[in-house]
Amino acid sequence: MDPNAFIPHNDLEKLLSDVTLGTANAEDFVNRLLAGDQIFMPIKDEKHAIAGFQTSTKAQPLVIEDEEGTEILVLFTSPERAKPFAEMFPDFKGGLLAEFSWVLRRIGGGFPISLNPGWDVGIDFDAETVAQLIASLPKDAPN
Repeated sequence: MDPNAFIPHNDLEKLLSDVTLGTANAEDFVNRLLAGDQIFMPIKDEKHAIAGFQTSTKAQPLVIEDEEGTEILVLFTSPERAKPFAEMFPDFKGGLLAEFSWVLRRIGGGFPISLNPGWDVGIDFDAETVAQLIASLPKDAPN
């Protein structure tokens, strides 16, 4: 997909589009993510007799493997952006909006993240970068 044809659904997507087009700095995008912008995390849809009832307290995020077998956490800049990708994973029909920093705190160590996989307007964070982002979070912030 041509980055010029990408229609942003929110301000975060607009900034990421500008980064992809070279009209904004990637550091500004990352700082905005860390400052509290929300991302969408597909989670496994639990099958239960009562619609909308979740039996566990832990959401299982969508994790894929690359060619080398490295597990990668999949996130999106909006729920709409996730729909085409999530169709390949029928158990992941649900999801949650959360601050990026909240997600970072929960994944623990350096775990690669792919933001908007399947789109030209996206960004990948390797495990080392994710570990650095986690280390940069304020220590006194709530979990």
